[in-house]
Amino acid sequence: MAIPLEKRKPISITKEQPGLNRIVAGLGWDPATVNGHSVDLDLSLFMLGADGKLVADEYFIFYNNPASPDGSANYAGDSRGGEGDGDDEVVNIDLSRIDPKVEFLYFAVTIDQCEERGHHFGHVQHSYINIRNAADNSVLCQYKLQEHFTIEDSLIIAAISRNGGAWDVEALGQAFSGGLNTLVELYQ
Repeated sequence: MAIPLEKRKPISITKEQPGLNRIVAGLGWDPATVNGHSVDLDLSLFMLGADGKLVADEYFIFYNNPASPDGSANYAGDSRGGEGDGDDEVVNIDLSRIDPKVEFLYFAVTIDQCEERGHHFGHVQHSYINIRNAADNSVLCQYKLQEHFTIEDSLIIAAISRNGGAWDVEALGQAFSGGLNTLVELYQ
């Protein structure tokens, strides 16, 4: 059974599932059309060092850089509208292959062409992130975004961090305005 994540209350996914190495972070949302365009969410991953910054630019995983240099993270592709059941966008992660310099995995959700199309997270319904066991596809934990947004177009939805030999996951739900560029500037 999936553990519901609460903001700022981390849980250890590797203590819950001993031997866990491969996970899938999956983003889902309900389709919406606003101003004549589908609301298109994008999942990205920032692989950060102890200083809270990218260990190198190549450790920012998204649609234009789908794989990390250490081979631990792979962005599987872009869903344009959130159609269908289940996760719409996923990042596959092998925890055992993550470069030792990486201490934090920050999962970002942004809205493609938000400014041009007038889209923000107030238009997004039933958005969530799942962390699944890649071996059997079972959902380990889930965070359902329930905040009310009016102008925000990007957010850090969840984080996974090293904790000794374990990996902890926590919901963040921290929203920003300014799109993906704002987040890149924050973590670069």
